[in-house]
Amino acid sequence: MTSDNVNNGRRRFLIGATSAVGVAGTVGVAVPFLAAWQPSAKARAAGAPVKYNISKLEPGAMVTVEWRRQPIYIVRRTDEALDLLKKIPKNDLKDADSENLDQQPDYARNDTRASNPEYLILKGVCTHLGCAPKFRPEVAPADLGNEWVGGFFCACHGSRFDLAGRVYSGAPAGANLPVPPHRFEGDAVIIGEDPEAAS
Repeated sequence: MTSDNVNNGRRRFLIGATSAVGVAGTVGVAVPFLAAWQPSAKARAAGAPVKYNISKLEPGAMVTVEWRRQPIYIVRRTDEALDLLKKIPKNDLKDADSENLDQQPDYARNDTRASNPEYLILKGVCTHLGCAPKFRPEVAPADLGNEWVGGFFCACHGSRFDLAGRVYSGAPAGANLPVPPHRFEGDAVIIGEDPEAAS
């Protein structure tokens, strides 16, 4: 056996071994790299639908849940509140007929902005600068005036919304409070799913 044969055999062995180590190293780097591009379980959960049992929500009360890191207001309106809502003159509101479809799904494009008039589901984020409006269900409080029939008041810059989340004319906010996609299932509301998702 000549030294050339030994060197060629050694060369082939070293090339093969180096290639195998290189492939293993590439796979070892690629797997975590590609895994980093996948959303984490926390990120997936942040966009997942949220289910809330509304059976214990008292008439006239509001609860806040979180969906996609935003506050979602769930209000159980009383018959009195729904009657007062009908008495607000449409010219007192910027978008009384909810024509801006970016602010709600089509099934909430009505006077109550809800698929079930008893329950109002809104994103609790003012459409002016993103503050959280306060739920003010009382009628004619001293600080809001005799014309106030209940709704939401944003203390940051004074925007007012009725109990359907419609913004009053003259408020800094330019649009109604958004209605997120939602559907009802028995005693629960599922935020983040349209009714068609159940079909």
